[in-house]
Amino acid sequence: MFNGDSRGRVVVVTGAAGGIGAAIAARFAAEDRVVSLWDLDPAVHDTPAALATAGNQSSRPNTHSHSATATSAAPTRVGDRDEEVRTSVDPGHGSAAAIDTARTASVHGVTIDITDADAVRAAFDRLTSEHGRVEVLAHAAGLMVGGTALELDADDWARCLTVNATGTMLVTQRAAADMAAVGRGSIVVVTSNAAATPRVGMAAYGAAKAAATAFTRSLALQVAPLGVRVNLVSPGSTDTAMLRDMFGGTPLDDDAETALLDGDPAAYRLGIPLRRIATPADIAGAVHFLASEDARHITMHDLRVDGGATLDM
Repeated sequence: MFNGDSRGRVVVVTGAAGGIGAAIAARFAAEDRVVSLWDLDPAVHDTPAALATAGNQSSRPNTHSHSATATSAAPTRVGDRDEEVRTSVDPGHGSAAAIDTARTASVHGVTIDITDADAVRAAFDRLTSEHGRVEVLAHAAGLMVGGTALELDADDWARCLTVNATGTMLVTQRAAADMAAVGRGSIVVVTSNAAATPRVGMAAYGAAKAAATAFTRSLALQVAPLGVRVNLVSPGSTDTAMLRDMFGGTPLDDDAETALLDGDPAAYRLGIPLRRIATPADIAGAVHFLASEDARHITMHDLRVDGGATLDM
């Protein structure tokens, strides 16, 4: 049932239509697994084919990436999806031979609203019925809502909390219960370093990610004696559509990149000591490690993947 250095054959990846989620999907699809890709964006159904395309083009450099959120405004065209997913894949982890969905893994997309408890329940029930219990959950779905604390709209606040906190609770709660029933499993939740480091322009987002982090750690404490590991990965600035939307929705120019690397003291945002913006593959590698047997004695850990931006955290 187990293959390579990661345990568990059935894997769920949320937020898998692009960006970090697609990069995570590529890591698991490179193994002999059933990989269920969940996203509100119907384009998630194109992700398996795009992963295969990405593998076939894996020799091309991974320089620009996009990210799917849990509330994408509109589906991406199939041609764009291939490019979006291709650039999320680490050429070293997800080559053409590895990401052959016909041979090495059953990879499929599921359109789902993770804030709908009935939909989450039904998705787990169907996956369990068809493929067996989920033994790895990589939860990367999320929504960025900008704005300062004084300017924040109540509706935006509620929407941000619902997707990032309630969605996390619903998905991880069910996964953890199923894993605990068989005494094994691993959950990795992708949050943000904004959960611990306040930013003037991310009042709702930081609060929502902090709530998700607190819930995840509490869940980890409860299910650890039951054989289930629960960890977090907290990215900093990552080259995704979510980040680009903060800079007008276009690829980052030199000024934008410099601003991220140097930080903004007026907004109480630190720079990046490693002087590089993360790629989705950087985050995917951390998620894959925490889900693997190499991390079998690690739980309740919050792994910061931000180039040192949080300094002492």
